[in-house]
Order: sequence, then C-alpha cells, then structure tokens
Amino acid sequence: MDDYALVLNAGSSSLKFCVFQRPRGEGWRLAARGQIEGIGSSPQLSVKDPDGQCLTKQKLDATVRNGRDALDALAAWLRFKYGGSRVVGVGHRVVHGGSRFKGPTVITPQVLAELYELVPLAPLHQPYNLAAIEAASERLPGVPQVACFDTSFHRGQSAVAELIPLPRELRELGLQRYGFHGLSYEYIASVLPEVAPSIANERVIVAHLGSGASLCALKDRKSVDSTLGFTALDGLCMGTRPGALDPGVVLHLFQGLKFSAKEVETLLYKKSGLIGISGISNDMRDLLGRREPEARLAVDYFVYCAAKEIGALAAVLGGVDGIVFTAGIGENSPEIRERICEACAWLGVEIDDAANDSGGPKISTEGSKISVWVVPTNEELMIARHTGALLGLAKAAQERT
Repeated sequence: MDDYALVLNAGSSSLKFCVFQRPRGEGWRLAARGQIEGIGSSPQLSVKDPDGQCLTKQKLDATVRNGRDALDALAAWLRFKYGGSRVVGVGHRVVHGGSRFKGPTVITPQVLAELYELVPLAPLHQPYNLAAIEAASERLPGVPQVACFDTSFHRGQSAVAELIPLPRELRELGLQRYGFHGLSYEYIASVLPEVAPSIANERVIVAHLGSGASLCALKDRKSVDSTLGFTALDGLCMGTRPGALDPGVVLHLFQGLKFSAKEVETLLYKKSGLIGISGISNDMRDLLGRREPEARLAVDYFVYCAAKEIGALAAVLGGVDGIVFTAGIGENSPEIRERICEACAWLGVEIDDAANDSGGPKISTEGSKISVWVVPTNEELMIARHTGALLGLAKAAQERT
C-alpha cells in the first residue's frame, strides 16, 4: 500500500490540488496536479501528470456547489486512481496568518479557531481556505494537516516597512502591514538561482499579476517590501479590488453616502478594480479584446498602477537589477508585460519583442540595464515543501515542478 500526501489551495470557485505519492521503498514524487473549477456553476475536474499530460478532464454534477462538495468529488477521483493508498498528510494554503503565525503550522483546533478570527481581514479567501481544512478533517480524521500562510514570507521586513502610522495602542492589536502572495514570491525566490542566476541575490521586483495582483521587492531573495498591506485590498488595481485608496473615500462612503459596513465590504472586495472601472469584466483577457473606452481605461489604469509601484519599490531598494513577471496575467499576457516595461523605460528597461511574445524566460534585450523575466509560479509546490518538512516528509520538497 503506497502513501500519498495532498496539497490543497481552496478558493471561492476553484480547488487546486497536487498529489505526492510514495511507493513502497521509494521517495516522494509528484504524481498528479489539477483543479476543480466552476464550483457552484459549471464544475469541471481536470488533472495532469507531472509531464503535463491529461489524466482526466470531466464535467462534474451540478450538485458540486461549494468547497466541501468539491473535496468530495476529489476524494472520489483519488479513490478511483489511488485506491488502497494511505493519505499521510495534507497541506493547505491559508491567506492570512496574522501577527502570530510567522511560518507553516500544524493545524490544531486552537490554531483553526485563531485563523477564523482573521476572516474579516481576508473575506475573499480565508473562509474557503479554512472550510477546506474542516472538510479534510471530517473526511480524514487523524491525518495531520499543515497551514502554509501567504503572509509568512514577508515576516522579517524592517519596522518601517511593516508600520501602519496609527497610535501605538492600535498597532499593538495587530494593525501592521503583512503583505500577501508570499507562497508565490517564496517560490520565485527559490528558483531564481537556477532561472536567472545573474540577478538571484540582487535587487529584484517580482510582479505577481493575476485577478489578485501585487509587487514584492526582493534583496538576497528575501522580502524587503510589498504593495499589499494589512489586507489584500492595498497596492495595485486588481480584478475586483481597488488597490490603494484614500481612506477619506471610505469615510465618505460611510458618512456621506450612508453605506453600511457590509455594503462597503462588498464594494471594495467584489465590485471595484477592473470590474468597477470597466463595468464589463474583471478578467484581463476579456478587457484586452474589447474596444469600449471603459475597457481601455481599466487596462490603462492597471498598467499605470503597476508602473508607478515599480518606481516606488525601486526607490525602496535603492535601484533595481531585475523584474520578474509571474501569475496568470504576468505569465500569459505579452501585451501587459510590454506596456508595463515601456512605462519603465526610464529605469533602463528595454524589452525584446520576440522573446516577450514567446514567453521568455528572459524577455529583455542584451542592452537593457535591467533584465526582465517571465517565471511561472508554483504555490502548490511551496505548500508541499513546507508540509513535507513539517511532517517529516522532506523528500516531497525535492520533487519536480
């Protein structure tokens, strides 16, 4: 009977997963990765082997309405594929670890209770992350689980980088800049010596551009600063979130326009950003294909914000040696990469059009003062590494991406 470990990355409408398997007498190896998407609307399961070959792609019953249903569907596929095997650990992505959880943590009832207290700080993600933990606990009683936090990689930043300029008594309640997308940035930092050794330990700005978007300044492959702060609302314009916003706007929503707290939360997390500007879509792919001026304005603002924040992080680093694009938009949109790089020409960025169109990995010219790269991220592998190390499954950390 083989052992296997699971990695789960649960969202509101999708469940990403990886399966690591340990045949008798052998080390851990990646066996499969996949996702269930369209949860609550048109659910579909797709799974690939380590070489990217399709293992299965199937529509699921419309009764898959939430994360628990999705986990049941995954469990059914696992029984079919790995019947007789034993699950020995489960690793989870958890967006917010607050001020207490500075690294991966074995989940206990007390840990779970404390993580639920952070739900108001990450309402788009935390409830689904924690629901997956509870569902896995019900279906796999006694199997250890590990929470891996998107905030952990940013711990260790300077006091000024973490500071929110409010009275001390409020800061002592946990009001600080946390930063997010840490599992993605940690993965990029881990592979830079192999992919881009010339800049690996230099001043690097990583652009994690997707429906959620942020930038992170790295020096010696450690986080120096990032554009996301206390919550995942700060910094760049995102699919449905506004990014940096004058606090007076929020005051006006409450005081002048008489919004309720729930209405403000819904506006900021679900109705702003690209969808708010365009009124058309929160998906960059859709907006790039539209001619309406509102769609063009949304794209222009996204590029404008990214370029502006790159300039700010360049100042924090005292210069910049490399820029790395990653995540859905960063990895797959040559147009957005090109436009951001053109806006950064003043830094000495010069893009190679052919390399950019083909996806890199290096997309800058030889004469560019700053090298520019496209590096696919792999948050699930980082979760596997942490889970393996914490549960004594260390060989899982060495598996291929």
